[in-house]
Amino acid sequence: MLSGTTTLIAHLGYPTHAFKAPMIYNPWFEAHRIDAVVVPMGVRADDYREFFSALFTLTNVHGALVTMPHKVTTTELVDDLSRAARVAGAANAVLRRDDGTLVGDQFDGTGFVRGVVRKGFDPAGRRALVVGNGGVGSPIAASLAEAGVAALGLFDPGAGVSDRLSGRLLDHFPGLEVLTGSADPAGYDLVVNASPLGMSDTDPLPVDVTRLSPATFVGEVVMHRRITPLLAAATARGCPVQVGTDMLYEQIPAYLEFFGFGSATPEELRALAPLDD
Repeated sequence: MLSGTTTLIAHLGYPTHAFKAPMIYNPWFEAHRIDAVVVPMGVRADDYREFFSALFTLTNVHGALVTMPHKVTTTELVDDLSRAARVAGAANAVLRRDDGTLVGDQFDGTGFVRGVVRKGFDPAGRRALVVGNGGVGSPIAASLAEAGVAALGLFDPGAGVSDRLSGRLLDHFPGLEVLTGSADPAGYDLVVNASPLGMSDTDPLPVDVTRLSPATFVGEVVMHRRITPLLAAATARGCPVQVGTDMLYEQIPAYLEFFGFGSATPEELRALAPLDD
């Protein structure tokens, strides 16, 4: 039963969003007897700024998880931002610190990188291509830069999207080699589809798979299906792969650490959550 002392983590998204996070976090809190709960809150974009300010007047709100379309706006409403959030230009987590100030961070990329590292791929010194440089691709690029990649290829069909991300990356990682304008996967050790391509059977593949080396690690962010056409094609070429839902389950331990609840393993979270992935 919730009380006025129960620690609340708000899950802020658009009213039409499917709020799956509570179904992952809350069983874990219950299993560990932590008096905390993630509460889904649908907020329209026009109401978000006012609601956000009012939310943090509640004495037992510890922080927030933030989904689209509120991630960019959130960066303007907090007192401080992590480097990952600054590079991404978006924040998907907010923590109220002991002094009452708010710090925003970004964990989409953290989840992706933790996943590939767990599977034995060390990004340090490697070359990575990120296709899709928007709300998911930009934090993945930021986390790969923090993990020490030697070079990042960026590709997005949107005008100027890759160039703006490149500029932010070089502001924070001046020694990083950044290439823009090509989705050719040849010569890369890691290829990431951070675009929506793959949600539909009629979508084109985000890269030319015939240009993939069998040694290239291929990662996906699409969670609509476990094995997307890209992953199927990459597997057929002998490439190691990471499915989209792995990013979700890998980032949640990072969120738990950020909020001060300790940590968890993806296996434990999957076992407790009443979800099929």
